[in-house]
Amino acid sequence: MALAPAYDEPSNPPVHVAIIMDGNGRWAKARGLPRFAGHQRGAEAVREAVEGASSLGIRYLTLYAFSSENWKRPETEVNDLMGLLRVYVNRELADLHRNDVRLRFIGDHAALPSDIQNLITGAQDRTRDNSGLNLVIALNYGGHNEIVNACRELASEVKAGRIEPGEIDELAFAAHLSTNGIPDPDLLIRTSGEQRLSNFLPWQLAYSELAFVDTLWPDFTQEHLAKAVADFQKRERRYGATTA
Repeated sequence: MALAPAYDEPSNPPVHVAIIMDGNGRWAKARGLPRFAGHQRGAEAVREAVEGASSLGIRYLTLYAFSSENWKRPETEVNDLMGLLRVYVNRELADLHRNDVRLRFIGDHAALPSDIQNLITGAQDRTRDNSGLNLVIALNYGGHNEIVNACRELASEVKAGRIEPGEIDELAFAAHLSTNGIPDPDLLIRTSGEQRLSNFLPWQLAYSELAFVDTLWPDFTQEHLAKAVADFQKRERRYGATTA
């Protein structure tokens, strides 16, 4: 699908865009459909986002697919989401690989069904050498847990005498996060009009630009992504500094 012509491709796109994909349930409810129908349509919007990011020259796209808090949802909905994940990876993997997309999954995967763990491993292995868009899927991800786990790993290294406490700095800490090797997001987009981070990449988003759009995720298109990127280009990123 080609990008809508309303927005020119930016000459300097953000390197990394992260998206909180919100609004599937409300999309379905507004149409008198079961929530699963919203999740199904949301999976189609993922393809839109991936194609749009590739067209815009974005190097990393991180999608918040399933949070560690989502286990609190009804069991039937969780099972539906897991089933949809299976379908998405099996259906899209060949196309993603053919288009040089590299897949990476972050989060605590030990709690996931064993077949999904195998799917994740296989998808990452198959696309490991691809050099196009890096598609990062946050699955059973929680930012607080990620930070706690990094602290535990660093504490173990100190206890073992491999590092001194004074050697721990931001770079050392970031190396123990699941996003190690991935640049921090330049731009975070959240759909559906909600304006919160929901435990998504709290360390990595410290200096990201934020864009909250009213569009529900199932209706999110390449045009919406292009507009958010174009708006991002107009902002001045200061990182705490002042301008003259």
